[in-house]
Amino acid sequence: MSVISPGTLYVCGTPIGNLEDITIRALNVFREVDLIAAEDTRRTRKLLSHYDISTRTISYHEHNEFSRASQLITMIEEGKSIALVTDAGMPGISDPGAHLVDSALSNDLKVVSIPGPSAVTSALSVSGFSADEFTFVGFLPRKGKRRREALEDLASETRTVVIYESPYRLSRTLSDLLSVLGGSRKVVVARELTKLHEEVVKGTLEEVSETFSVRTAKGEIVILVGEKDKEKGHQESKDDAPVSLVMT
Repeated sequence: MSVISPGTLYVCGTPIGNLEDITIRALNVFREVDLIAAEDTRRTRKLLSHYDISTRTISYHEHNEFSRASQLITMIEEGKSIALVTDAGMPGISDPGAHLVDSALSNDLKVVSIPGPSAVTSALSVSGFSADEFTFVGFLPRKGKRRREALEDLASETRTVVIYESPYRLSRTLSDLLSVLGGSRKVVVARELTKLHEEVVKGTLEEVSETFSVRTAKGEIVILVGEKDKEKGHQESKDDAPVSLVMT
């Protein structure tokens, strides 16, 4: 029995590291759709090949998403079924996807979510911070007025904050957060989630900033800043050094 419907856009989550973190439903969709629109067809092909799937792929990334979207919408209107994927995680979460989904909905086309891994929820689950409410800001602006304003906005944020960052900018971002939020605010740096060298480092901003000022980080990075209200009444002790958890 087919798991797909004609004329449908399937928004599919893919592994953020470990290829085994893919759902059976997603694999069935990949096998049956007419086309897979992928952020990087070479990277997606590795995932498909791992599961012996030969469905045709087409590129859909930040540089062609507006021009490509109209082509894909036409195909869906003609009855084709298309799966949308990015390099890792859920499309549209700091990755291309929102424009195509919006276009499909605006044309009264069916859009179906095939949920899967996300660095946001994965990092939250191992942070020890409350996720009852949280703010996801994605990647901070790299420089200038926009970066300064984004950091200043975080100063008044009381919820857990989730930030994506490049390993090359990690030290600078931690230093900037330290100057804006203060040294006692709790922070987690989650690195290489689901991969062989997964690591979670937790401590105060002062401690974790110092740790990564003298150490080179590698891999995909998620920074989490703890709730502001949780810091009230917190008594720092001599044992409050940053804790590093490594999975090998």
